[in-house]
Amino acid sequence: MKTKAEIREWRKKRIRKKVSGTNDRPRLSVFRSAAHIYAQIVNDEEQKTLFAVSSLSVGVKGESGTKTDIAKKVGNLVAQKCLEKDIKQVVFDRNGFVYHGRVKALADAAREAGLEF
Repeated sequence: MKTKAEIREWRKKRIRKKVSGTNDRPRLSVFRSAAHIYAQIVNDEEQKTLFAVSSLSVGVKGESGTKTDIAKKVGNLVAQKCLEKDIKQVVFDRNGFVYHGRVKALADAAREAGLEF
């Protein structure tokens, strides 16, 4: 039997074959741990992380609510930072995680705040 982590790694590799960030349309990569959620904007052509936002960031840390509520705040914050840097379109990379719960909440909040996937 394969562990959940091994299955996620296979799924991640399969997704990353198809998903790549460019100068015009960088990649929004999401990682979630048991306690926190992280999002970063990556330009794969230059192999650079443009910026990162997480539940530990200044605008979000210390907020009350469920993990899903905090994921929505992170999605909102990442969209605001993207729009400040004139990034309107991104490619969404769920990083092997199932598109459900916190990952979906982050993506929906980013879309509502003005990002296009």
